Amino acid sequence: MADQDVQTPVGGEPPALSVLRWDELPEGPVLVLLDQTRLPAEEVELVCTDVPALVRAIRTLAVRGAPLLGIAGGYGVALAAARGYDVAEAAGLLVRARPTAVNLGYGVRRVAAAYGAAAAKGAGTAEAAAVALAEAQAVHREDARASVRMAEYGTALLEELLPGRGYQLLTHCNTGALVSGGEGTAFAVALRVHRKGRLRRLWVDETRPLLQGARLTAYEAARSGMAYSLLTDSAAGSLFAAGEVDAVLIGADRIAADGSVANKVGSYPLAVLAKYHHVPFIVVAPTTTVDMETAEGTSIIVEQRSGQEVTEVTSPGGGSVGSGGGMVVAPLGAPVYNPAFDVTPSELITAIVTEEGVISPVTGVGLAELCARSSQVTIS
Repeated sequence: MADQDVQTPVGGEPPALSVLRWDELPEGPVLVLLDQTRLPAEEVELVCTDVPALVRAIRTLAVRGAPLLGIAGGYGVALAAARGYDVAEAAGLLVRARPTAVNLGYGVRRVAAAYGAAAAKGAGTAEAAAVALAEAQAVHREDARASVRMAEYGTALLEELLPGRGYQLLTHCNTGALVSGGEGTAFAVALRVHRKGRLRRLWVDETRPLLQGARLTAYEAARSGMAYSLLTDSAAGSLFAAGEVDAVLIGADRIAADGSVANKVGSYPLAVLAKYHHVPFIVVAPTTTVDMETAEGTSIIVEQRSGQEVTEVTSPGGGSVGSGGGMVVAPLGAPVYNPAFDVTPSELITAIVTEEGVISPVTGVGLAELCARSSQVTIS
């Protein structure tokens, strides 16, 4: 998996981020990813020539975010098919790369099913591979369209909940173009509010231990010219107490059938704070993030990550996240509890915004009704 440098745009309106793309090289097709572990220090691309390289990129968070993982997983299956590798084996490797983000399995299974159906109908290797690529591209396009619709629904919801005013919005982790085929999920709502001239300030949690807020959301906010301020996760409570938060917007990595939401660790405490301070707590996610086969939040498998992510601090550009080699900030051998996600129960959530509409109040029945209208619901 080789690196190649990309020039950072200077001045004017920034072009859309090129986060993931399929490329045809003389030596064969490749999947090109913007290496998110190197942001914001530098924009560097990773070129994945096979599925093991893509799996490494997923596990090291070079590519991340639930919707984008679904897209990457789909392209990973297409890559295996195009290069003549065992598609079923590749699909298995990809699905297991990260257990909590349900979109990953959705994208992998959907493209693998399209490939399998083509092969079962007698398609040759090249023809079946072309079908797989077309399906991966369809997943990509659908997510981009979903991003637009979520931004529209989310903005309308804010106007309904908080009429006639500008907004101070608090967000956690990263939910923009870096996680999406479009402009994102929760961040896309904030961006639309900004373009309408209604954003007073975007409060950006730094999102420890891997600082996706500081490294990535602040990076996207700055590129977009948004008024934003970065804060430590533990400072959020004082913002609520001072009345400086009008709404919380977060994404999701998995939504259970009862409406419980798994998202980046630190989301649940924000939901508790929002409930106490009577501030809307809004989840923005495509229907591909809904897993109706997971009955309740307590059944969601929460990924436990390396203790080095907590005991060491690695500067952007210093290597893959969690790979070690950073500045040690804890005693040698310190035991570490490092869940990647936490789960917020539905009773703490004001609304879930999807490309199919808004669910509020959040109930299992409401979620099932919405998903019945969508062809994109995840099947585990």
